[in-house]
Amino acid sequence: MASDGIRMTADERREAAIRAAVTEFGLTGYNGTSTGVIAKRIGVSQPYLFRLFPNKKSLFLAAAERCFQSIRQYFEQVTEGLEGEAAFRKMCMGYAELISGNDTLRMQLQMYVASVDDDEIREFCRRGWMELWSYVVARTGVDEGEAAEFFGTGMLVNVLVALGIGEGERCWAGIGKLYADRYPG
Repeated sequence: MASDGIRMTADERREAAIRAAVTEFGLTGYNGTSTGVIAKRIGVSQPYLFRLFPNKKSLFLAAAERCFQSIRQYFEQVTEGLEGEAAFRKMCMGYAELISGNDTLRMQLQMYVASVDDDEIREFCRRGWMELWSYVVARTGVDEGEAAEFFGTGMLVNVLVALGIGEGERCWAGIGKLYADRYPG
C-alpha cells in the first residue's frame, strides 16, 4: 500500500492491519500467523505494526472483534425494516451467504480454535458471542430455545460451508425446511 505514493494516516493503517489480520489469521490461525506477514501485507515494517498494536494478541482480538462486527452489521443490513419472525427468517436464510466467499468463516473458526488454549481470547470471544446472541434475541423477539436452534444451525452451516458441501445436498434441504416450516413467507 505504501508503494502507491499515498500516505495513510495511522488510523487508516490500523484499519488496513485489522483487515489483513482477519485474512491472515483466518488462513493460518493465531499460532501459525506471524505479525511479519501481516505487516508485509499492508506495506509497513513489523516494528511499525507494533506501534499500531502492542502485541500479536491485541491484533488478533481486533480481528476477532471485526468478525463479530461483520456478522452483526450483516444481520442489521438484511433485516432493515423488518421485525420479529420476518427479521429472524432473513437472518436464518442469509447466514450462509455471509460466510461464503470471504474471510468471516475462516476467522470465526480460528477464533474458536484459539479459544481452546488461551483464556484471554476465550473470554473475549465468549463476550462477543453472547453480545451477538443478545442482539439476535432482542432484534427478532425469539425465545432462548429458538436462539439456541439458530446458533446451533449456524454452526452446522459453518461446517457445511467449510467442508464444501453444496446447497443441493440433503443436509441443506433439512436446514431450509426447518426455517421454511417454522417461518413461512
